[in-house]
Amino acid sequence: MYRDGFDDFLRNEIQAADAIVYAFSISDHSMGPVFKTYNDRQFCNGHRTVTMGKPVGYLVSGNYPAETNLQMIIEARSEVGGNFLAGVACDETDPDAEIDRLAARLDYALSHNYIQPRNFYGVGGMKIFRDLIWLMRGLMKADHRFYRKHGMYDFPQKKKGTIIKMYLVGALMSSPKLKAKIGSKMNEGMIAPYRKIMDK
Repeated sequence: MYRDGFDDFLRNEIQAADAIVYAFSISDHSMGPVFKTYNDRQFCNGHRTVTMGKPVGYLVSGNYPAETNLQMIIEARSEVGGNFLAGVACDETDPDAEIDRLAARLDYALSHNYIQPRNFYGVGGMKIFRDLIWLMRGLMKADHRFYRKHGMYDFPQKKKGTIIKMYLVGALMSSPKLKAKIGSKMNEGMIAPYRKIMDK
C-alpha cells in the first residue's frame, strides 16, 4: 500500500471533475508505463465505476490511427466505465482541428448531460464484473454495496411463465414431424413485429 497522496488526488480531483481528458504518448503499442501505473493505482476503487456519467477524451501523441488494438482498449475502457467517449485527438493528422472537435463534443456532452447507450463492450464488460462481484460479494463488500445500490444485479430473470413456455416449445420442436410441419413459420413469427415497421 502506497501513502503518497494518490488516493486523495484521485477522489478529490479526478472523480470530482465534470469531465476527464487523458493525455499520453504511444509506447510499445500501448498507453505507456506511466498510464499503466495510473490505471493500476486506481484499483483502490475495486470494481466500482465511480466516474460513470462523466464524458472523457484523449490527447494522444503517436500514430493512433494505426493502433487498432489500442483504439479498442480506449473504447472498451470508456464503455465499461460508463463514460461517453467524446473523441481522441492525435498529432498524426491535423491536431488543432482534432482538439477543437474533441472540445466541442465535450462541451456538448456537458451542456446536455449526454449519456450514450452502451455497446457490446459496455454491456458485456459489466456483465463479467457483475457475475464476479456476485460470486465474491462476501469478500468484496464495498463493490457489492455499490453494485446493489446502482441496480447492477439485473439477474436472474424471474419471467417463469416465459421460461416454461420455452421449455414447452423446445419439447415440441424436438419432434421431427412437427418441425417439418412448422417449417419456416417460426422464422416468420419472429420477424412479424419488424415487418409492420418496415411496411410503413
